[in-house]
Amino acid sequence: MANDSKTWRCGKYELSFDRPRIMGVLNVTPDSFSDGGEHFDPDAAIEYGLAMLDAGADIIDVGGESTRPGFTPVNPDEEARRVLPVVRALAKEGAIVSIDTRHVAVAKAAVRCGASIVNDVTGFTDPKMVEFVKTSTCGVIVMHAGEVAAPARTHATVQLDTSAAAFVAEKAREAAAEAAREAEKPARRRRGKLLGEPRPEAKLPGGVVQPSLPFGEPEPATEPASEQETPAAEQAAAAETVAPAPEATEAASEPNDRLAAMMRRSARREEAYVPTSQLRRFTLPDSAPIMRRVMGFLSDQARALIHAGVSRDRICIDPGPGFGKTANEDIVIQRETAKMASLGYPLMCAVSRKRFVGAVSGVTEAAERDAATFGVCLGAIQAGANIVRVHDAAGFAQFLNGYWAVAKPQPRRAFVAVGSNLGHRCDNIRAARDMIAEIPLTCVSNSSKIYESEPAYETRQDAFANAVIEIKTELAPLVLLDELMKIEAELGRDRSKKAKANGPRTIDLDLLWMDGETHGGKKLRLPHPLIGERDFVLVPLEDLMHDPARFFRYNGVEVKEPEDRVGHIVGELGRM
Repeated sequence: MANDSKTWRCGKYELSFDRPRIMGVLNVTPDSFSDGGEHFDPDAAIEYGLAMLDAGADIIDVGGESTRPGFTPVNPDEEARRVLPVVRALAKEGAIVSIDTRHVAVAKAAVRCGASIVNDVTGFTDPKMVEFVKTSTCGVIVMHAGEVAAPARTHATVQLDTSAAAFVAEKAREAAAEAAREAEKPARRRRGKLLGEPRPEAKLPGGVVQPSLPFGEPEPATEPASEQETPAAEQAAAAETVAPAPEATEAASEPNDRLAAMMRRSARREEAYVPTSQLRRFTLPDSAPIMRRVMGFLSDQARALIHAGVSRDRICIDPGPGFGKTANEDIVIQRETAKMASLGYPLMCAVSRKRFVGAVSGVTEAAERDAATFGVCLGAIQAGANIVRVHDAAGFAQFLNGYWAVAKPQPRRAFVAVGSNLGHRCDNIRAARDMIAEIPLTCVSNSSKIYESEPAYETRQDAFANAVIEIKTELAPLVLLDELMKIEAELGRDRSKKAKANGPRTIDLDLLWMDGETHGGKKLRLPHPLIGERDFVLVPLEDLMHDPARFFRYNGVEVKEPEDRVGHIVGELGRM
């Protein structure tokens, strides 16, 4: 897992999995199961999303419709009204944003606003959603939502009769039935197809078969009594019933409301369970039929997307814990994480605060299940999961950083820009280099020469001394940034509100780039968003790599021509 070769291409971003990625949950809903209403206000949601990024989240998953057990479907217009301002604001800050929706209209609008991932809880069983994602470049998450238990079979009571006469009569009935079936075969054919055969499943463009929704059979309708049998009082009450609101009517007409019905059944299965006197031989159900259904659906849907024109490196899979599954079934699925990872797609572990986590930990309140969630996620990571979807992104980032530092030795290359225009400029830069070398799990592998440059942005100040330091580190980017800020403070950098943002400083340390890392937010942006316009960074980088402009352009950074840059180099000040 430490060096997983999978990559996930999501629009202009490409995520590598040399370490697990954290997806922070942002529910812009009034009724989500553990945090409903906390971030319903768009401004509060945006602030919380940025806070999760600054705490260590790699992706923010924005959802405007709760899919908890017993949820009420939301009109797509209302869902879009909730999520689009949040998606737009987070994407503007460089975040990788996922839109959690089953409505194609919402997915389209969110991608236009900057979302890079479409997370469809119905697993792209809607041909319209497939048609949309095949024409975009966004990443896709295929989730399994549905019951995984084999349908219960009802058996009629059989009365055995062992007499010879009964045996002969039974054989005669079987022979007669076989003869009748043979006689009916020619009559049953119509246009080369037997009557009564299953209807063909929907096909996508290009002839790709689109499986039906994996939500099990819909709830059987109750047979209404005849009007004559209905009491007069009930008829009067029915006549006075208020017609449903237009939004409710539209939501109820959605074909994916089978998801709501399935989740209601799932909740009832959990609530209605009572112990029986019948003993079981095993603590959990057999995994084979469960995994055939889950892995079969995920692999079939991934192949259908590929045949429709979605490239394989855009697809992520999610077994959908809690969606139509009992606690026992969810545990079975989590224990088979390695098998799902072997399918070759990035694999998500989305167990945060789910019912089965409460069942195994004994924690009733959903919001208090984070510690148990971390334990389940760790087991999934060890078995090959690449992405963890959690509510407490800050807590899990700390948990993962601690575990990863000890369990997975993994030095990565990074570049730090160093500048100074107060005091002894070159001595300040050399002192910063020596202090960087003392950061835990970090070493200095190379340094550029020290150059003099024109001041950038705030031009009425003294010229700067600049250099770039190449390091290797095993720290997470945000942890490394905190260490660099400590060095700035120790060397006298003034970051108070009274100090000008680009004014004079004793030392300035910028984390420019780290191998395999893309990050957005207020605290840190990777790659550094201004690296392509700074001559005082690109010229020192030429001492450390061949053609840095080409290198950063390959990594998606816009690099300006030398004459269009700021802070031009005007001379050399010596070696580091």
